[in-house]
Amino acid sequence: MIGTMRKQLRSHPALIPLLFFIGGGAAMSMTYLARLALRNPDVSWDRKNNPEPWNNMDPTHQYKFYAIDMDYSKLKKQGPDF
Repeated sequence: MIGTMRKQLRSHPALIPLLFFIGGGAAMSMTYLARLALRNPDVSWDRKNNPEPWNNMDPTHQYKFYAIDMDYSKLKKQGPDF
């Protein structure tokens, strides 16, 4: 299969940037899915020690992927304390 791909790339060199960008997009999407699976407070990988992680969210921690100049450490806690 790799030999066939090399043969096609030699005869059609315009495919090289296409493969580069498709590979980069696939890598970025897999990285984002891994970040969601590991860093999201709604995901519980350890049910015995922390069965409801959404109730233990730190109000001063930034959970958004991208925030515009907001200091989360100065926020007051909003909502009930479970």
